[in-house]
Amino acid sequence: MDIFVTGTDTDVGKTVITAGLAAVMQSLGYEISVYKPFQSGAIEGNKQLISPDLSFVKQIDNNIKTKYSYIMKAPTTPSVAAELEGIVIDKKKVLKDFGELKQTSDIVITEGAGGLMVPVNNELLMSDIVKMLNLPVVIVARATLGTINHTLMTVKMAQSMGINVLGVIINRYPLNTKDEAIKTAPSLIRKFSGVKLFGIIPDISSISDGCGAEFLIDSIINNLNLEEVFNMKIPKLN
Repeated sequence: MDIFVTGTDTDVGKTVITAGLAAVMQSLGYEISVYKPFQSGAIEGNKQLISPDLSFVKQIDNNIKTKYSYIMKAPTTPSVAAELEGIVIDKKKVLKDFGELKQTSDIVITEGAGGLMVPVNNELLMSDIVKMLNLPVVIVARATLGTINHTLMTVKMAQSMGINVLGVIINRYPLNTKDEAIKTAPSLIRKFSGVKLFGIIPDISSISDGCGAEFLIDSIINNLNLEEVFNMKIPKLN
């Protein structure tokens, strides 16, 4: 099943989770594509703009197909970045690009920019793109103080808009923490959100430049319920 990965905030690790999910499913024999409709904060390389998020996916597994529709340099919302760079964002292109990936993929994992209420252009929010693509949402949440409020608001807002929230992944969880706010957050999110908690990923922020790919993949396999994430029966994981 195709999914849309969103976050409760910026810098919660959506790309790390997306890359890990894609790499694990690719290793199981599925044709996986990662789609990033809007990439702001792009970097320059070889006389062209490069998507740092999709580059990270490729570093984890170069066999995963990747695609973006719009790429901008400014590290801000897609709407502001596009306006600064004279780019007109058209939702029809997003729909077309997603459809092309669908034709050659068993599963397309679409990664948003920021959260669901991030403006895409002067008329659309990221949530409108989710609804247009008719994708269920997986929410990536941080582990630190404030995550309960941010996560519950994201879940309830999405549901109020008719978006199917599959569940929540808590990312960058500090192992052996003694912080009561962090220790109790997972159970409270599970209790009050009413959606599944797919799992808790330990802090793997040291991963960069392709290093630690095996650790990331192992973390996904050992800490997430992938059958629930993708709502499908998958081969036994080793």
